[in-house]
This record gives sequence, C-alpha cells and structure tokens, in this order.
Amino acid sequence: LLAVGLLTLAACSAERDPTTEATATVVDMTGTATEATGTAPVSAPRSAENDDRFPDVIDAVASYDAGSNTWSFTVTISSPYDSPQRYADGWRIIGPDGTVYGTHTLGHDHASEQPFSRQQRGVSIPDDVTAVTVEGRDQANGFGGATVVVTLTR
Repeated sequence: LLAVGLLTLAACSAERDPTTEATATVVDMTGTATEATGTAPVSAPRSAENDDRFPDVIDAVASYDAGSNTWSFTVTISSPYDSPQRYADGWRIIGPDGTVYGTHTLGHDHASEQPFSRQQRGVSIPDDVTAVTVEGRDQANGFGGATVVVTLTR
C-alpha cells in the first residue's frame, strides 16, 4: 500500500513542472547585485529557518525629485507576526557597494494592515548609482527577509 501511494505521488508530481526559466537579480549580504539566469521555483516558499524571523519587502517604487535632487521611496512590507510586542520596525536603502543611503524607522506595529506601504522622502543617492536594494528590519532580529532591487531612472 505504501509503494502504491509513493508511485501515485510521483506520477502526480511528474504531471506538472513547478519551475520556470527566470532571470533574477541576486543581492548578497553586502548589497552587491548580480544577474542570475536559471531554473527557479515559480513561487519560492519561505525557508523554515527564516519563517517569521524577518519582514519581507514585497514592493518598492522610487521617484526622483529634480528640484531637490533626492529620491522618494514607497515601500510595501509584509510581516505576518506584527503585533504591539514585536513588529517590522523599518527598512534601509542600500547601494550596490553596500553604502546605506537611507533608513526609515516605523514607530508602531501594523498588525491590522498587512501588507502595508509607507513613504520615505529626501533620500540622496549619487547620480552614478543606478539601482538600490530595499531591505526590511525586524525589532528582534535586525535586517533580513526578502529584498527588492529598485532601478533608479532620472
């Protein structure tokens, strides 16, 4: 009976291919971004190791203000554990060389508003920087979780 169950499971998994050819920007711990092409899961689950340790940045949009020569970022964060006792308390904007161009601190939880978006204005970024990474922060565990690479277009 066990063998029949395993054969059935194997046949079902062979019917669909859970991967797709993709090109992604991979960001290492220093904020260095590189392009990678390969076969990746269509929807990569959070690893058990990082599950509920860090918030995920799920979207970030940058807009340039020529008058002030600064950037504004609208950042969307998801943190399923948010509560008044522990919550996603901010993010940082990192250049390809690891330079932190901006940090934003959140003063309270967003338990009833998941995911949530907030804006940060007045971020100065040199003209030769064409992409930045936005990384979330957790009160207890610091920076981590899924990041978003934003291409800067002036």
